[in-house]
Parts: sequence; C-alpha cells; structure tokens
Amino acid sequence: MIPDSEKLSNPQVTVSTIKKYNFSFQKKFGQNFLIDSHVIEKIIRAAEITKEDLIIEIGPGIGTMTQYLCESAGHVIAVEIDSNLLSILSETLAAYDNVSVINQDILKCDIRGLIDEAEAKRVFDHNKGSVKVVANLPYYITTPIIMGLLENHVPAASITVMVQKEVAERMNAAPGGKDYGALSLAVQYYADTYLAANVPPNCFIPRPGVGSAVIRLTKHPDPPVKVKDEKMMFRLIRASFEQRRKTLKNGIGNAAIEGITKEKTGEILTAMGLDENIRGERLSLAEFAELTDRLLEA
Repeated sequence: MIPDSEKLSNPQVTVSTIKKYNFSFQKKFGQNFLIDSHVIEKIIRAAEITKEDLIIEIGPGIGTMTQYLCESAGHVIAVEIDSNLLSILSETLAAYDNVSVINQDILKCDIRGLIDEAEAKRVFDHNKGSVKVVANLPYYITTPIIMGLLENHVPAASITVMVQKEVAERMNAAPGGKDYGALSLAVQYYADTYLAANVPPNCFIPRPGVGSAVIRLTKHPDPPVKVKDEKMMFRLIRASFEQRRKTLKNGIGNAAIEGITKEKTGEILTAMGLDENIRGERLSLAEFAELTDRLLEA
C-alpha cells in the first residue's frame, strides 16, 4: 500500500519540515531532495519491490521516498551520510518498524555486513526475497557509487537510481552513439539497463540545474561476455575513450601498456574483420573482450 501522498508531494510541507529543524542544505553532499510523489511511485514500480525484499536506500534525505519503500518492502536500510538529518528521519519514519537508519558514508559502508545483520535479525531471508538498491543519488558522486556497487559484487539483484539525465543516457547507450563510452561498457558488463523515466528539475528541493532520469540496472547472473583478464579489458576500454577523436589503436598505443603497441592493435583489429583505424565507440563489449584476449595471446 502506498501511503497518502498528499502532504508528501506538497513542497510547502517539505519546506516547513526543513525549517522546523533549521536544516541547511549541504553542497558538499549534493543534496537535492525528491518531493514529487508521482516520480517516487515510478521509482517504486521500476524497482519491482516485493514484501520479501530488503532495500538499501542511499541518501534518504528527509525520508520522503523512504516511507514509500517501507510500505512496499519487507525491510529498508537507509544509509545517510549527513548526521543533521537523523532527527528529521526519526520523526518522518516514526510510524515504520521495518526501517533501519545508518549514519555512514555509502562509499565506506560494509553493505555485505548490513545484509548479513538483517538476515541474522530475521528481517530478511535471501531464500524468499532479494536485496535491491534504490536511491536518489548525489550527482557529483554517482559514478563512484554505482561502479563501487557493481565492481565489489554487492549481492543486489538490481540498482534503481535517480541520476543526472546525461549520465543515465551514457549508461544506457549502444555502440556508435555520442553517449557511448567507457561508462556504458562498464555498467553493461555487470547489468542490463532500463531507462524508466525522465524527471524535470521542479521535482526537487532545491532545484538542480540539470534534468534527471530514473534508471534500473538489473544485475547479470554472469557477465554477458567472457574475457581472460577483466582488468586489462577495462584498461584498454579506458585508453580507447580518453581521447575520443583518436583511433582506437592510437589511444591504446598512447596508454603505454606493456607489450601492447598500436601496430599490434591495428593488426588484430584487421584480423577481427574491423577497420584498423576504427574508433573505440564503434566496438561492442564482445568485440572489446575479443580484442583483449587476442592482444594477450599475441
């Protein structure tokens, strides 16, 4: 059951709550609180939350979306870095006994430990439900948070987040487009992407200077491609996109990776049936995996 959203979607109520606690927005935390109930409902639907699920919410703010999560999930762990928000959260979440607020930096947080603790307390059973991450992410630190969750193999079935629209488009991009790059390949190696909604600035307090989007990343049970050296593949991918106007072989050649030259790269691209002067944005994830394996074997 979704809670009565009338006062939650009213910016004046949000402002009065903030004023009541004399709260000041912290630029260093990238705080833009989502206040539109219709957008929150879209996030809940996109995340496909069930009563058996454990939700990790990153940056609950004043708890507006947290209330919806509590209504939909079995248990919610809300990780908030700003200690000044704890007193507000204790009030706005007072009606819910299925939420734990953790005052930590998500980049330093032991998420696996939190999940284990939830299982030990019997508020979550991984045999019945899934761990899902849901968040309105601070835009300045979106990529480190998402890549940290993916690269550290946090046992979450999906990650549904509000991010800057441009970043969502990059994560979702296909080969050949202007948005396609190292972030697209990195995210798509770990997850399927689904753009759920575009969100205008007036849905937040304070209003951000850019448009936003909701994207769901559904984790692959296994990577969609096999590669002998995952770290080397991503090193080659980064080198290929550091200077987008350069050819892929020149980008890799300029990266000074031991044993890998632009001449060797050009030869292997030709052997793969590709133009030796192709740019990185034309290669799919499978082609980067093949290129990596061939370079390591050469």
